[in-house]
Amino acid sequence: MTTTPDRTAEHHEDPSPERPDTAQSLSTTAARNLATTTKTQPQMQAITSRWLLRRLPWEEVSGGTYRVNRRLTHAVGRGRVAFLQNGADDIRIIPETLREIPALRGFTDDTLLAHLATLFTPREFRPADTIAEAGHPIDEVFILAHGRVERTTTGAYGEPETLGVLTDGAHLGDEALLQEDPLWNATVKATTAGTLMVLTWDDFRRTVQDNDHLRDHLTDFVTRTGRKVNTKGEAHVEITAGHEGEIELAGTYVDYELEPREYQLSLTQTVLRIHSRVADLYNDPMDQVKEQLRLTIEEIRERQEWELLNNRDFGLLHNTEYDQRISTWSGPPTPDDMDDLLSMRRSTHMFLAHPKAIAAFSRECTKRGLYPGTVDIDGHQLPAWRGVPIYPCGKIGITDGHTTSIIAMRLGRTHQGVVGLHQTGIPDEYEPSLNVRFMGITEKAIIQYLVTAYYSAAVLVPDAIGILENVDIAAPRS
Repeated sequence: MTTTPDRTAEHHEDPSPERPDTAQSLSTTAARNLATTTKTQPQMQAITSRWLLRRLPWEEVSGGTYRVNRRLTHAVGRGRVAFLQNGADDIRIIPETLREIPALRGFTDDTLLAHLATLFTPREFRPADTIAEAGHPIDEVFILAHGRVERTTTGAYGEPETLGVLTDGAHLGDEALLQEDPLWNATVKATTAGTLMVLTWDDFRRTVQDNDHLRDHLTDFVTRTGRKVNTKGEAHVEITAGHEGEIELAGTYVDYELEPREYQLSLTQTVLRIHSRVADLYNDPMDQVKEQLRLTIEEIRERQEWELLNNRDFGLLHNTEYDQRISTWSGPPTPDDMDDLLSMRRSTHMFLAHPKAIAAFSRECTKRGLYPGTVDIDGHQLPAWRGVPIYPCGKIGITDGHTTSIIAMRLGRTHQGVVGLHQTGIPDEYEPSLNVRFMGITEKAIIQYLVTAYYSAAVLVPDAIGILENVDIAAPRS
């Protein structure tokens, strides 16, 4: 049996808004063809406040190179030894990093360093273990492979006093080289579980006796370290004061470093490509080339700030002296930790911290009933500690998901602080020390521009910058 399709349903359908014969008014879709829309500039989510770029004093580097001259320094900083780990029970010292121990700084025999590295043996420790005790003879050298230990001593009235916290890569006992009958001057106790690499003095003495090169190097080290220096390790300047009468005055001179550090300007660059049709026809009401260039420069400036912090050659996180780095006492950043960081330099102009580190510091202040002040910076209310503003910077990395660092800096050449380096007046300059150079048009009608920013940063004296390390930002469980 055949059926005839019912056509009546077609006559009762809702009229389509796209059919002019049934619509009773002009649709918005059609109306937009005759209207000018209100539009924004292209937005970019990755733009940050870039406080480091904004607050750094910028020094002009006309020749592309900036030399930092300093007084001659005899004291050798205490660096950190590095390790290779292949499983929990296979920890090895990277031989070249033994040069971070002051007594081995500048030693050139890689073969002997490799031999010394094999003489260290691992030793596990648990929380509250005593690693060394004040007043006992030093008969071992310790290198902390992993974990945290505290150095404590007895105060004037018999009370315990904490001298500091040591973490991965620190070394203890090598100071015995400068003593007749070496004794531990502080007690070293573990606050966490960890691993020590241990070298006995007997093994070390035998190695020295069997190698003339090492023996001569250590003799020279003891001689250099015994010279008169000021509190910062700089060569002593003879000065007479508080005298009466006609005495013979001391003669002196100020010696300089023979090989001062030089900073070369680094760069960030890219090639911006725009089709000529876009540049010609789609420039109203916004200039397409200008908007493409604006967003490209924003990305370059973001990368510039990242490099100023993280570049291994000149980045601030990698170029801070090890003796200007301290660890938190307990993990989270406390007011005590921030005070210790401030006390390491004669003046501090800014803290720089990840926003999560700032939040962790605020939590610690709240626990103690403290309320950090604020300062007005360019119309922004920023948190401050002891009057020093704390600037947020998300480009300071977070390690293992919960630890980061807080930087404290003194700024400017007149204060012997940290300075940014750039060169203005370069060809085709678009912004200070950033140029945009036309590279031509390809056979596919693509216009090309080379966009380049030149920059670097310099630390004029070591105590211009300090870092609070191992800052735990994990929120405690309630």
